[in-house]
Amino acid sequence: MEQAAAPLVDDRQVRRAFARAAAGYDGAAFVAREVGGRMAERLDYVRLEPARILDLGCATGADLAPLQARYPQALTVGVDAVPAMLDQARRQHPASGPLLSRLPAWLGGGSRGPALAGGEAARLPFAGGSFSLLWSNLMLHWVNDPEPVLKELHRTLEVGGLLMFSTFGPDTLKELRAAFGDGYAHTQRFIDMHDWGDLLVHCGFADPVMDMEILTLTYPDFDALAAELKAAGDTVAMTARRHGLMTPRLWRQAAAAFAAKARDGRVPVTLEVVYGHAWKTAPKKTADGRSIVRFDRNRP
Repeated sequence: MEQAAAPLVDDRQVRRAFARAAAGYDGAAFVAREVGGRMAERLDYVRLEPARILDLGCATGADLAPLQARYPQALTVGVDAVPAMLDQARRQHPASGPLLSRLPAWLGGGSRGPALAGGEAARLPFAGGSFSLLWSNLMLHWVNDPEPVLKELHRTLEVGGLLMFSTFGPDTLKELRAAFGDGYAHTQRFIDMHDWGDLLVHCGFADPVMDMEILTLTYPDFDALAAELKAAGDTVAMTARRHGLMTPRLWRQAAAAFAAKARDGRVPVTLEVVYGHAWKTAPKKTADGRSIVRFDRNRP
């Protein structure tokens, strides 16, 4: 019997970091808002009228209102694994409540507000084919293994539905990593855009489209970057991170290495933003591997 591989990501640390950040998250998460807006622009080129939308990793729900405004007839559901984030989302969306009370009118519901639910990305509390559009903004780099998550998203998406997501690529925070030389992880593991495309196909999605852009932020010093990452919950949660306190000497060394890259008094920091979307098409094989042949009755 093969032993399960040790996790690369400490899920409990992910939840702790975002729980601590929840109260002030909206004031610190400007990168997520910017990337969410750029994702939304990509929907302009997609022909889709979703009946049900899932925002996976919704945090405080910043993307829920724009999605509802774009698709006012759709039932919109936000899911997050951090209860403190969902508490903040409920304050932002006071009409939200239990999922069953958010059902659209044609299913017997009365409210058009978003629904909010707790859930893990690899074990969503929804039946297969529940959603027409799956949306996930800067969440997937926090999961330990993206393959079961993508398979779960494929299960939850209806045939003809669309998955749209953003995440960070390998060059993200490279300046932060370079400032340390201690052999520990100081950022999350970020997966290459092309590997995401291969994973989508492997997990059953069709026609994946991937693209990437580089955003550059500047900071006056190392402490400013560290404070901003902490305020947004974006601290490292890899199991290979340093678990004890960093000594003042190591911190000063990292700060000096970071400051050495300054241009005109500010240090540029790279964010490689990866965007992807893919569709769920009708299956070509049964679960036991037999081919499915479909006959179009409307053909002459």
